[in-house]
Amino acid sequence: MRSVIAQLEASKIREIANADMGRKDVLAFWFGESDEVTPEVIRRAAIESLESGETFYSQNCGLPELREALGQYMTESHPAASVDAGRIVVTSGGVSALMLAVQALVDAGDEVVIVTPVWPNLVAQPTIMGAQVRCVPLRPHAGAWGLDMPALLGAITARTKLLILNAPNNPTGWTLTREEQQQILAHCRSTGTWILADEVYEKLYYEPTAQGCAPSFLDVAAPDDRLVVAHSFSKSFLMTGWRLGWLVLPEALVDAMGKLIEFNTSCASVFTQRAALAALAYRKEITPRVVSHFKHCRDTLVPLLAELPGVQVAPARGGMYAFFRMEGLDDSMEVAKRLVAEAGLGLAPGDAFGPEGRGWLRWCFASKDVGRLAEGVRRLREWLARQHG
Repeated sequence: MRSVIAQLEASKIREIANADMGRKDVLAFWFGESDEVTPEVIRRAAIESLESGETFYSQNCGLPELREALGQYMTESHPAASVDAGRIVVTSGGVSALMLAVQALVDAGDEVVIVTPVWPNLVAQPTIMGAQVRCVPLRPHAGAWGLDMPALLGAITARTKLLILNAPNNPTGWTLTREEQQQILAHCRSTGTWILADEVYEKLYYEPTAQGCAPSFLDVAAPDDRLVVAHSFSKSFLMTGWRLGWLVLPEALVDAMGKLIEFNTSCASVFTQRAALAALAYRKEITPRVVSHFKHCRDTLVPLLAELPGVQVAPARGGMYAFFRMEGLDDSMEVAKRLVAEAGLGLAPGDAFGPEGRGWLRWCFASKDVGRLAEGVRRLREWLARQHG
């Protein structure tokens, strides 16, 4: 085994969840997914595909009709980008999309800069490739996280092969502004640095915008910029278990990405791609409802948490998480384990997202029943009372 693989840390989220998954007495909010099933129209499209016998390989980069539909979808969200099918490849999940991008761009020994705290896969992927990873931390203020732009730009030099950004951010909800994206893009152009933008949460954005999504690097970049944008059907279409994503690339990179897909997964399954086509066809019915409900969930949970003594939390501008800390409880792994055992409450430990997250907890608020959120806060309140009693 390669030493870098042996030294990889296992997911701390999984460490908490795997020990107690299936317990009926635990309210689980540890994973980044809704507890609502995929809409019936999407499931039906997959069933019909299977019943018609579509059980064979498809094109490495995805069904042509799906790539075309994704191009239209991306252009609808980002008119200035005018994304066509020739810049899109379909992948077996958003995580696969990100790993493929890292494989395509990073050699062993390359320097990669990542803004943290962040979903741990984004740090692990360049590490697996043998890269030298530098982390630039977001900074919290009254529970809200922000970017130290001078620190980030200072970290990106001509030695930096790749910058990885996740915004809206998992776990903090931090979101880049258009002006910040312009600054970052201009700087990376000057240093020759590629940008990998994980924008899977772009539709889960709670500020009013014309296109109904968070600011994207696609809005400010040229088609041939050194920019790769990763997306997924998981979040805004309630399709986490389907494992289907896509990348928007410069056209010059598409053929190489097709080769990498062949050597990783060969292709995405046809029936999941048919489901994705149905999701896109009904996007104006599905996604706005999902986003509206998630906003209601956020606006239910965050005030309840903020009322608890010693809790520091701020509403996330995007994403599906409340990231909070409790005064005097600085070991989030220990706290997360105790909350499961003593309160029947399953949260993700902030340690899972890097050292900046130590002492914080992530609560996925994407719950079909907001009453579960209120019950979870009640359990947390009672547990805190016992700690101080």
